[in-house]
Amino acid sequence: MVYNEHEYPLVRKAVIEDVEAIHEILNAFAAQGKLLPRSLSELYEHLRAYYVLETVPGERIQGVCGLGICWKDLAEIESLAITEVFQGQRLGRKLVDACLREAASLGLDEVFTLTYVPDFFVKIGFYEVDKSCLPHKIWADCLKCPKFPDCDETALMLKIENLSI
Repeated sequence: MVYNEHEYPLVRKAVIEDVEAIHEILNAFAAQGKLLPRSLSELYEHLRAYYVLETVPGERIQGVCGLGICWKDLAEIESLAITEVFQGQRLGRKLVDACLREAASLGLDEVFTLTYVPDFFVKIGFYEVDKSCLPHKIWADCLKCPKFPDCDETALMLKIENLSI
């Protein structure tokens, strides 16, 4: 890849070489209780769901975000994490926007997220919903969570038709 200073930081689809860095980033946040931990096997299996943040060509990635398809009309923005040094630079928004564009291109109707930082997603256009409207999520990842059934995250939803990216 040829370096062009105007293209970086770059959001791109994750590749095999990113998996160990994704694992390290996500599990650092999981250790703080901010995300679910992800195993290497799970990351390899779902690699195509992830976007990564590359800040310098050929260097270690500094952020990650996934788009998990839950049902025919519903997806989840998941595992959004930016290394501390790159937080506060609107790079998380770039990762989420990439996932939202993909959701729109797939023909999905809605995207949700469960988060400890609802204000970030509200600025994008998400609105709060009751977790009970997410039955597919509850029977997928939530059963694996040590906080289940006492989830303290905020559930937010975005209708793709309202997307402005």
